[in-house]
Amino acid sequence: MPKKAITQSPELEHTPANCHAREMLARVGDKWSVYVIHVLGDAGTLRFNELRGRVAGISQRMLTVTLRGMERDGLVTRKVYPEVPPRVEYALTRLGRTLRQLVRGLVDWSGAHLKEVDAARAAYDARNPRPTKPIPLGRPVPPRLALHPSTKALSRANA
Repeated sequence: MPKKAITQSPELEHTPANCHAREMLARVGDKWSVYVIHVLGDAGTLRFNELRGRVAGISQRMLTVTLRGMERDGLVTRKVYPEVPPRVEYALTRLGRTLRQLVRGLVDWSGAHLKEVDAARAAYDARNPRPTKPIPLGRPVPPRLALHPSTKALSRANA
C-alpha cells in the first residue's frame, strides 16, 4: 500500500517569515515572558526589583535576559534615570499591551478550567502510578554500571 504524502499547513512550512513567527512564539511561549507580561500588564510601570519580587521564582539573571529579549522585540520599554544609584523602570509598550490582552485570556482560561485540569491530572496519575521512590535528577548511572544485587555496590556489568 503506498504511503500517504504528509503535507504541512502553510503556517508550519519553513520560510523566512515563519522563522520570525517561530521566534516570537518562542519568546511569548517561554516560561517567564508570559509571567512578566501579566505582571507588567496589571502593575503598569515597575522598577527591576519590584518586578523581580512579583515574578515568583525568577532569578535576577533570568529576569535580565527575559527583559532584554522583550525590549529587543518591542514588547517592553526600559527607562533609565540618571540618578545615583541608577533607577530603571520597565513598562509594556503599545505592542506589549496588545499581547497582554491575549495573556489575560490565557490566565482567564486557566482559572476557569482548573477543576477540569485537576480531574484530568488525577485520572492520569491513577492510570500511571509513580514509582515509590523518587527518581534522582542527578547524573544518570552509565549503562555499563549497575548495582550488584548482593552487595548494593556499583560493579561493572558485563565486565
